Amino acid sequence: MSNAGLRAYREVLRLVRRLPAETRLYYAKYARENFVNYRDLSADDDLAALLRRAYTHASWVLSKYSIDAEKAAARLKALGDGHAGR
Repeated sequence: MSNAGLRAYREVLRLVRRLPAETRLYYAKYARENFVNYRDLSADDDLAALLRRAYTHASWVLSKYSIDAEKAAARLKALGDGHAGR
């Protein structure tokens, strides 16, 4: 997995810590499984799409638990935005 992919994974795990305690294990496992499935991604376009999808999914989950997704996931969004033009 690329450096950007690893940074995104770490950021998603940080966001999981904001969720209610009883949901953290499920979402941490879900995130890991998804990132493992895409660890061999090499094309920049594919990575940019994956980072955008990670942000979209994270935002949805955070909003589901009434957490301000735009503020909480800003660093994850920046990772995707920074990779979009490549």
